[in-house]
Order: sequence, then structure tokens, then C-alpha cells
Amino acid sequence: MSRGTAIKIALSLAVGGVCVYLCVRGMNPRAVMHALRALSPGAIALYLVTIAVTHLFRSWRWEFLLRPVGVSLPFKRLMLVSSVGWMAILALPFRLGEFVRPYFVKRERGGSMTAILGTVAVERIVDGLLISILFFGSYLASSGEHYPRSLRVAAWLSLLLFVAATTFLALARVWTEQTIEFTLRVSLLRRLAPRRADQLAHKLRALISGFNVLADHRNFGIFLAQSLVYWAVNGLGMWMLARNMGLPISVGAAFATMAITGLVLTAPNSPGLVGQFELAITWGLAAYLPQTVVQSTGLAYGIVVHGVQSLWYIAIGLVALPALSARGARTSLADVVRESNLAVEAADGPSPEGA
Repeated sequence: MSRGTAIKIALSLAVGGVCVYLCVRGMNPRAVMHALRALSPGAIALYLVTIAVTHLFRSWRWEFLLRPVGVSLPFKRLMLVSSVGWMAILALPFRLGEFVRPYFVKRERGGSMTAILGTVAVERIVDGLLISILFFGSYLASSGEHYPRSLRVAAWLSLLLFVAATTFLALARVWTEQTIEFTLRVSLLRRLAPRRADQLAHKLRALISGFNVLADHRNFGIFLAQSLVYWAVNGLGMWMLARNMGLPISVGAAFATMAITGLVLTAPNSPGLVGQFELAITWGLAAYLPQTVVQSTGLAYGIVVHGVQSLWYIAIGLVALPALSARGARTSLADVVRESNLAVEAADGPSPEGA
């Protein structure tokens, strides 16, 4: 294990510990257990159906970001790659599994590893922008009456952050060299470490080539439409499960809770999102329900959402992993994560200046 990986795991454990502490502080254990026991198998089955639909669209839409960079996967292979990728991101701490999907695409179809990573950046920023707008819209619709101050501040910050990130995408696509130079000067790398700055410029140039989909209106339009379906089904599934668990929230409140949860989970994650997922759910519900309900049925709801999603993505990922193993070899998740991180470090070789 490298020193950097060890540090990430330590920080991840710290994040998880803090989140678990915040979740259990003030909770009503008896009420939580009662809500969990009262949950019907039918409610779980219905929620699993919505997860299957979101899994389909979440995976399929990436194809339309890959096409503009000259890479395409058959639908079946795309589902296998995505399934293992989602499992790695969910199960591993500090987003150590983020490079698994690009690694498999590079291995199977070639192309630039950094450009493929650029498509992931577009995917993440568009998702962040969509749920930030939803979060901010829900805050405005409530007139701020019931939103805690922390959520009001978070609504503004998340929107500003992802609007800035989206602006960077657009500027980088149109004025690539100017954007790279501006980034290097603002970060002071050009002055403090010129050689490292040249290396980073080379990486950024390749990464920005993954933003080509922004100029491909057809493929980007399909990706955006599928993203809207993905988030819509996700929100409806969370609302139906909440109602089946006796939480009196509206569809809008369920979508707002989903948006808040999605934004919290974009941060470096705890192992398996333990504590972090439940804390995000309760933060969202706190804008619509009394604290006593949030710390009982609301916390049980967060546990169920997290548990069902985790079981789904881990089970699907484990089923898909053997199909992606090299012929005659048996690949483990640890092997894939190690190889994917090494592939990113070596992506596209040294800069043209030989730095």
C-alpha cells in the first residue's frame, strides 16, 4: 500500500467515524428498530425495481459521452464495466474506485485514458449541476422557513460550485490553451514548479479532449435526457419507499432529500459510505420533518436506502467482475483498483517537452 493510499484510507475512516457519531447522537434506537421491523418485503421489492431502472440509465448514458472521443462499447460490455465501476466506488473509501470504469474501457477499446477520464468529469459535473439546481430550487420553494441555516448555506455553495465547474467545462472546450494557462498561473505552479506545470498542462490538454461531447449536440442531448430519467426514477423510488415506511413527505421533499444526499456523497467518502449516507438522508429530511421523526423513522429510512442500494450494486458488481477478467486469469477487485490507479498515473506518457 502506498503512503498516499494509506493517508486516504485513514482520512476516510475519520470521515466515517464522525458521520456515525453524528447519526447516533440523539437517535431513538427503539423507534429505529421498530421502523425497520415494520418494513414490508413488498416495499423493498418495489424499491429494487426503481434501483434496477436507475442502474440501467446511469450506466447506458455514459456511452453517449464516450462516442465523441472515439470510443464505443457494446451495450452488454458497457453494463458489465459500469456495474464493476459502481461497486468499486461504493465499496471503497475516498473514491479509490473512481478510475475502474475508465481503466476497463481503455483496456477493451483503447483510446486516451485521460480523455476517457474527461468524460467522467463531464458526467460528474452535469450530475452535480442538476442536483444542485434541484436542491436550490427546493430551498427557494420553501421560502427558507423550515430550512436549517446549514442547509441554506449549502444550497448556495453547491449551486455556485457546480455553476463554476460547468463554466470551466465550457471555457476549456472553446479556449483550451488559455484555460490551461490560467489554471496554472492561478495555482502558482507556473512560478513554483515550472517542470511540474508543463506535465500538468499535458495532462489537462488530454483531459479536456474528453469534453468533446459538449460540441456534439446529439450525443450530449441523449446523455442529458437519460440523466433526467435516471434522477427522476431515483427520486420517485425514494419517495415511494418513504411513504411505505410512514414518512409523510411530498414528492418534492423526497427529491430535495435525494439532491442533498447526492451532493454529500460527491465528497470523499467513508468506507462503504457507512454513516455518511445516513447522515445525508437525515439532513435532507430535517428540512421537512420534526427532529424526533428524523431521528427515528427517518434514520431507519436512511439505513434502508443505503442498505438496499449497497446490496444491489455490490451483488451486480460481483456478478459482472468475472466476465471482465482476462482470459485464463481470475481478477479481484483489489487487482482492478490497483491496476486502474497505475494506469491513471501512466496515462498518455510524458509531456511533449519530455518533462
